Amino acid sequence: MPTSAYLDAQFSLARLMESVTDAVPDRVAVVAGPRRLTFRTLYDRSVRLARHLAGVGVRPGEHVAILSFDRAEWVESFLGVLCAGAVPINVNFRYITDELRHVLSDSHAVALIAEDSLAARVTAALPDLPGLRHVVLIEDGSERDTALAGVDYETALAAQNRKDPLELPPTSGDSSYLLYTGGTTGHPKGVLWRQVDIFRVALEQRAPRSARARTLDEVAERAARCFPQRMLVLGPLMHAAGQWNALSMLLRGKRVVLSTDRSFDAERVLDLAHKEDVHTLQLVGDAMARPLARHLLTEPGLCPSLRSVRSGGTPLTPAVRHLWRSWRADITLADSYGGSETGVCGTASDDEVSSAEHSQGQGFTMGGSISVLDENLVPLPPGSTAIGRIARTGRIPLGYYNDPVATARTFPTDAEGRRWALSGDYGTRSKDGTVVLLGRGSAVINTAGEKVYPEEVEAVLKAHPTVEDAIVVPAPDERLGQRVTALVSLVPEAELGETELRAHCRGRLAGFKVPRDVHIVDHVRRTAVGKQDYRWASAVARGTAPMAGRGTS
Repeated sequence: MPTSAYLDAQFSLARLMESVTDAVPDRVAVVAGPRRLTFRTLYDRSVRLARHLAGVGVRPGEHVAILSFDRAEWVESFLGVLCAGAVPINVNFRYITDELRHVLSDSHAVALIAEDSLAARVTAALPDLPGLRHVVLIEDGSERDTALAGVDYETALAAQNRKDPLELPPTSGDSSYLLYTGGTTGHPKGVLWRQVDIFRVALEQRAPRSARARTLDEVAERAARCFPQRMLVLGPLMHAAGQWNALSMLLRGKRVVLSTDRSFDAERVLDLAHKEDVHTLQLVGDAMARPLARHLLTEPGLCPSLRSVRSGGTPLTPAVRHLWRSWRADITLADSYGGSETGVCGTASDDEVSSAEHSQGQGFTMGGSISVLDENLVPLPPGSTAIGRIARTGRIPLGYYNDPVATARTFPTDAEGRRWALSGDYGTRSKDGTVVLLGRGSAVINTAGEKVYPEEVEAVLKAHPTVEDAIVVPAPDERLGQRVTALVSLVPEAELGETELRAHCRGRLAGFKVPRDVHIVDHVRRTAVGKQDYRWASAVARGTAPMAGRGTS
């Protein structure tokens, strides 16, 4: 009988993609702008890039950074690096030179694949990157920076059309998968996984009550039998939510549709979804979901095949869910909970969301390897009123790349010798076993000894019909230590006073959770992946950054 180690070794991401391609070669895999790639074409171009990288000396296990907006070449590059036996490094396309310098240096990247307009930011950092040996440049209409001495992407691929192709190294499920995450504070950190583990906890999707695939042939057979679903992925591929959704679709033989726009435009997104007749829309929270729902209400005939909306990174609020239900009552709305350090942990069904509206936070059905831990790393029982740290055991990361101190802090071992991946989020375990998500411990507000989780207050604020978006942060207070402070943006043409907003909160929150300061701003700033920009909001609350808004209530 095969050992678990033998079974795990099969599941490298490159071998998985090869098996699925063999099963469904002529299905469309990726749609990105004018480009439509079948699985055969996608895999062929990825292998060509892999041979180019191997030919210029990129060795198995070395790191290759990808700096690009969402486009077909991002997917090709990611898979190509894997096929070369190397490790792809996701790089945030919003990073400035100093941030790029840190990620490229910290990851020990030996090669960079980048769009011309983004690659120019790397030039100033080159003297501090002696290990960066090779650059591949993707044409995007911008002027090419000759200081980088890069090879053109299409030229590199075309050169691999030879009769004696370079043999690529074997890959294994034990090979590395490295995901850089910005977090809420400090420099970006690389979360180091085995490829088989990230496949099992984030990418492998299967029917309810069906067993996990034991062989590559099973993965391929399931892809061949599956309904060829189409998903529009709006989460950036350089972030976990977008990347995992796209990869999980591809590894099931399904189609990924990408928006190649460089900024979010609800009307253009829905035009794309309608044109490509997508079944599922993956997005990041209210910031994307709200304007999309509003536009659909003006053109209810759009997107007739759209049946489900999935939010990752931040959950949808009840007010936004109501907007979607107003468009189509039978639309399936799902929140996915997880993180770079834990993989995909669970989902919130509509029933759980409805009941959670009347409790302290968002309720999620979690997998068996997920627990809520007390301060001694002991799982809390269902129905406990104690607040604990949400964590995963079993298939978890090896740690943070190049950071043993952070690894020891985030991936501790309990008294029984079990390793845990601490998510950074806090919650409680309900009697029915669901986990009620309260928010990140790093963002918790301590006001007069009482703990306030910002996400809980934000959800109440965003439930008000005239509130467009909200973010809650602490502000220093001589008497309370910290006071709850809210930055709120309103729907167009709306007016809302502090008294009315605080009254709305008092009917739904304990008094100490009600914001003491309310700032009305033109818009709540968000990061590239759609999450609230807590650093900016904290600076506004402290008075060290301008609101760039409409004043203070």
